[in-house]
Amino acid sequence: MAADPDKAMPPPDPSGIMALSTAYWGSQTLITANRLGIFDLLADGAKSAAEIAGELGLDARMTGLFLNALAGLGLLDKAGETYANSRASQVFLNSASPASMQNSLRFMDDLYATWGDLERSLRSGEPAKTAESYLGGDETQTRHFVYSMHDRALAIGRGLVEVVDPGERRRLLDVGGGPGTFSALLTERHPGLSADVLELEGVAKVAEQILAETGAAERVRMIRGDYHTSDFGSAYDMVLMSGMFHRETPANCRRLLAKAADCLEPGGLLVVSDVFADEDGTTPAFSALFGITMMLTAPDGGMHADADVARWMSDAGFAEVGSRPFPPPMPHRVVTGIRR
Repeated sequence: MAADPDKAMPPPDPSGIMALSTAYWGSQTLITANRLGIFDLLADGAKSAAEIAGELGLDARMTGLFLNALAGLGLLDKAGETYANSRASQVFLNSASPASMQNSLRFMDDLYATWGDLERSLRSGEPAKTAESYLGGDETQTRHFVYSMHDRALAIGRGLVEVVDPGERRRLLDVGGGPGTFSALLTERHPGLSADVLELEGVAKVAEQILAETGAAERVRMIRGDYHTSDFGSAYDMVLMSGMFHRETPANCRRLLAKAADCLEPGGLLVVSDVFADEDGTTPAFSALFGITMMLTAPDGGMHADADVARWMSDAGFAEVGSRPFPPPMPHRVVTGIRR
């Protein structure tokens, strides 16, 4: 008699399910600490729970429990009765650090309640958060969003410039380019390349502040417009579409690729960069979860496979179409093609 394969297998382990069910404990602890300014308060040295509570106007007993949790998560180091930033927190959660992630966490803070409405969105078919709120409708949320995109783009863009080479191309259109950070990095890396960034009014207003702060305004120009309806112009020899397709239906993606083809000179380079999934849509897990974030925050938000984008690009008449991953650990991929 053949052995029962189920009896030979170890029993299923519930620890993964338990970790997922409590994952929000850690994320809320982190984003609350960021909102309160804990990491900036400790940037210059250790303090006691009583000192931290006093300076921030918090309850002393609860602050002690909160700081212990931050230490347990590896975000603070505890020595006796004092707390200090961990090495990672000093680098990534301190506003004075060039690698600070504080702006990204502020936008994650804005999205926290949105994720709590996941069931309502699944039942209604509508986003839990209106895109207008962070694309110009709410000034504070728009600022959080644009600065968050800038901070992320500084890291992602360093990967982008490693996998994309404009060659001798000189005129770039950055469609839906947010804070213009990718354009700033590309034009810095490739002297002689200039960029126009097409963005909505509310986003462009904040982006111009960032470009001025970073010294990129001479190389990068903001153009007001909606990439769905605005004309892309002409005589560009490079088009960048980054972080856009996860907001669009397949039909819209195809229309945008056609508009890119129309504005490019023959031999022009099209670059589509985004968080993409594998063909079955389930992996990587980050991409699948990112698809939910977009579903909750944009009417047509979701996730595409880079293989689909490559096929759409070929259908639009582009040659030498190919896909490449960014350097790890970044989850992004880039699809490129040449205008015939």
